[in-house]
Amino acid sequence: MLQSDILYLFGYDRWATRKVLDTSLGIDQTTWSTPNAIGERGLGGILVHALGAHQRWRHGLTGRPGPGPEPEDDPLPTVEALRAAWEDEWLAMDGWLARLDDATMLMSEDGVTLWQALAHVVNHGTQHRTEAAALLTSADHSPGDLDMIDYAESIRGAA
Repeated sequence: MLQSDILYLFGYDRWATRKVLDTSLGIDQTTWSTPNAIGERGLGGILVHALGAHQRWRHGLTGRPGPGPEPEDDPLPTVEALRAAWEDEWLAMDGWLARLDDATMLMSEDGVTLWQALAHVVNHGTQHRTEAAALLTSADHSPGDLDMIDYAESIRGAA
């Protein structure tokens, strides 16, 4: 997989996550903060976990020492604060991804190439966005279609 492919996947990931966060802005506090809606997490908890996992993967893949951020351990933020934290994470990830090249994507640790680990990060986000979208839809706040083809059409239309 090429660096341009990974950039596309992360562009999709950001587009879909923004749609879910934008829709979450209109949700009531009870829906946002109720735990145990899916597993032990509710809407806010799911989206905080998705951020934390994204941060931890970036932290680990860039070789930073230590276990990485654990926003799940903090009090549940507001949707606005979570959105701001995501914006910071996207900037940090963009800065790192921009420095990678195609050869780096093929580097492997324990038999897993960098591109496979990065594709996992996006796929993990898809799982949790799906959970969040189901909760939003059940609260009459559907984020709409989150399919990758819709992302492709949105960037083609913007070009």
